[in-house]
Amino acid sequence: MAMSYPFPIYFILLIITIPRLISTVGKTEQWKYSLPTELSSKNNNISEKLITNPKALEEASTDYGNLVHELPSAVFRPTTVNDIATLIKLSFNSSVPFRIAARGQGHSTRGQAMARDGIVVDMKGLRERGDGEVVKNNIKMKNGNDGIKVFGDAKVGYYVDVGGEQLWIDVLYETLEYGLAPVSWTDYLYLTVGGTLSNAGISGQTFRYGPQISTVHQLDVVTGKGEFVTCSKQKNSELFHGVLGGLGQFGIITKARIALEAAPKRVKWIRLLYSDFADFTKDQESLILSKKSKLDYLEGMVLMHQGPINNWRSSFFPLTDHHRILSLITQHRVLYCLEIAKYYDHHSENTLNKEIQTLVQGLNYIPGFYYEKNVSFVEFLNRVRSGELKLQSQGLWDVPHPWLNMFIPKSRIMDFNLGVFNNIIQKRNITTGPVLVYPMNRNKWDNKMSATIPDDEDDIFYAVGFLHSSGFDNWKAFDAQNIEILKFCKDAEIKYKLYLPHYSTQEEWRNHFGPKKWKSFVQRKYEFDPRMILSPGQRIFNNN
Repeated sequence: MAMSYPFPIYFILLIITIPRLISTVGKTEQWKYSLPTELSSKNNNISEKLITNPKALEEASTDYGNLVHELPSAVFRPTTVNDIATLIKLSFNSSVPFRIAARGQGHSTRGQAMARDGIVVDMKGLRERGDGEVVKNNIKMKNGNDGIKVFGDAKVGYYVDVGGEQLWIDVLYETLEYGLAPVSWTDYLYLTVGGTLSNAGISGQTFRYGPQISTVHQLDVVTGKGEFVTCSKQKNSELFHGVLGGLGQFGIITKARIALEAAPKRVKWIRLLYSDFADFTKDQESLILSKKSKLDYLEGMVLMHQGPINNWRSSFFPLTDHHRILSLITQHRVLYCLEIAKYYDHHSENTLNKEIQTLVQGLNYIPGFYYEKNVSFVEFLNRVRSGELKLQSQGLWDVPHPWLNMFIPKSRIMDFNLGVFNNIIQKRNITTGPVLVYPMNRNKWDNKMSATIPDDEDDIFYAVGFLHSSGFDNWKAFDAQNIEILKFCKDAEIKYKLYLPHYSTQEEWRNHFGPKKWKSFVQRKYEFDPRMILSPGQRIFNNN
C-alpha cells in the first residue's frame, strides 16, 4: 500500500540523517580502521567472519575501474544468508549505524561496491558447490550447484533459482545440463547475478527479451532493516520493483528466480561494416522492430584508428582483411560495425541460410564487407573471456577503466554522432577499447523498476558505451574526454541517462531519476533502508 506524508519525504530523510551526520563531524577517526563495538563483541557469530588483514582490506578498497579507492573497516565473508541478515540488524539497531556494501565480482568502475570505514560483504563466501536432486511437479532434475537449482512448473514453465552470489557463467553451464538457458545476458559472464540485477543487465539480446531484470519472476532480499523478504510483482511488489535496477539501495539480493527457455545449440554470428551513420542506425532500428527477422542479438561498434580492428572483446575479422578495413577507416575516419546473431539447432539449420540471406538483402552496408562465423552457443555468449585471459597474461587487465555508459534518445542519436564520434573522439585521438552503440526497444522495460531510461516518447533509445582502458598515468585524460562528452550533451540539450551511473551530489541523482521516479526511490529508501546503511559507494544518500 502506498504511504502518504503530510510533507515531502526528503524532508523526513533530512530530519533522520542530519543529526547523525552532525554527530560524526570532527570524529572521523572513530570510523577509521576500527570496528564498531557491536562487531568486535565475541558474543555474536559475526566477529569470527570479519577479516581485517591488510590484503583483504586492500582488495575490497578497489574495483575493476581502478580509479576509486575507499578502505573499509573490515570485510565480512558470510556462509549463510542469515549471516547477512544478522550483520545488517546489528547496524540497524546500533546507535551509530555502520555502512554496508555487498561486493560480488567488484566489476564496478567508480567505487559503487565500496564502503569507506564500513563493512564490505564478500558474497563469494556463499558460493558453495554440491550435488543433489530437486523435484517439482513430478519433474526430477539433477542439481550440481547448491546455489543454482532448475525447476519446471506447469503454470510458469521452466525457471532457475539462483543465489545472488552466483556467476552468470555458472548459471549458463548448469541450465544447459537440462537443455535450457536464460534469454537475456550481459556481454561479460563472470559477474554475479545480484550485481547485474542491481543495475539492469544489458547486452545485444535486450532489444528482444528486455534487460535481465525483466526476466525475473521472484527475489529473496535482505533489506536495510535486516529483514528477509521474498518478493515478486504480486507479493511485496514495492521491494521487488525497487531492488531491480535499485543499485543496492534497498536490500541485498540473496536469490533470484529467473525464466528459462529451450537453449539453442549454435549461433550464426555476423558483422557488417558501414561508413554512413544514418544507414547504420536505420538498419539497426528496422532490424529490432521487424517481426520477421527474429534476430536473437544485435549490437553495434564504432571503429577508428585509435584502437585495433579486433579488440579484446572478440577476435572476429580475419587477418587477411585487416589492411582493407584500415584503408577504409583512413578514407572515412570512422566506420560503424553492425553485429547480429541468430540462434539455431538441428531443427532450424536447414532454413537458416535462406533466412539470413533474406534478412541481409535489404541492408545498406558497404558491399564486400560482410563477415560471418558459425560458433557454439556457449562460445558466443562467453566470447569476451578469451580476450580477458589474454589481457591478464599480458598484465593489462588490472589497469584503470574510465568507462562511460549512456542511454541516448533515438531523436538525438544523429546529433550525438556528429558531436561526439565525429568531433570530440576524433579531436582528442586517445580512445582505446571498444566503443559500443546499439538500440533497444522501450516497451521491453518496466518503468515501475528502479532502472532508468530516457524520458521521451521515442519507441527506441540507444545504449552507448566507451569501454576505455588506460595506464595509471593517463586515465585522467580519458576522464576529461568523458566530461567533455557529457558537457556536449548538456549544452545540446540531449536528455541522456547514465547506465552504471555515478554522481557526487544528490541533486545530480534527483535529475538522473526525474521528479516522479526520484520521489518513488526516496520513499522506497525510507521504507526499506531508513538508516541509510546500504551501498554507500553509490553516494545517493551518503555523500561522504
